[in-house]
Amino acid sequence: MTAKRKTAKKTTKKAAKKSSDAVTVPTRASVTQFINAVENDTRRKDAKTLLATMKKITGDKPVMWGPSIIGFGEYHYKYDSGREGDMCLVGFSPRKANMVLYVLGSLDDNDPLLGKLGKYKRGRACLYVNKLDDVDLGVLEKIIKKSYSKSKNYWAKRAG
Repeated sequence: MTAKRKTAKKTTKKAAKKSSDAVTVPTRASVTQFINAVENDTRRKDAKTLLATMKKITGDKPVMWGPSIIGFGEYHYKYDSGREGDMCLVGFSPRKANMVLYVLGSLDDNDPLLGKLGKYKRGRACLYVNKLDDVDLGVLEKIIKKSYSKSKNYWAKRAG
């Protein structure tokens, strides 16, 4: 194989990586059916509470993103690397281990609301909550509202 061919293959692999299909995309799956199929009673009840809360705060229709995320709103991102895609502005996923809330995308790591929330763990852009009884729902609503608003404004400026 010549040097030219090797380079072409590497470029093709790189291009394929950038354009590979994302798993977390909006689907037509039923949010209600998904929530009703959650096995854990507490997690199912909490999912129904979060569904109503996020609908009220965002005014958006809930959409299944991939097989397990319920999302509200949408934005398009593009990184300097060339990778781009779409994602929900806020959302949640009732997982077996805990409830994952995708609400920290635009909040500072030291946001004072987090100190008032209650018992949780955090990732880069999400909160992990065992059950909603472990957190202050009023504070959680403020976090969702703030994150949704900041994310919506941030991505609208980047798009325009």
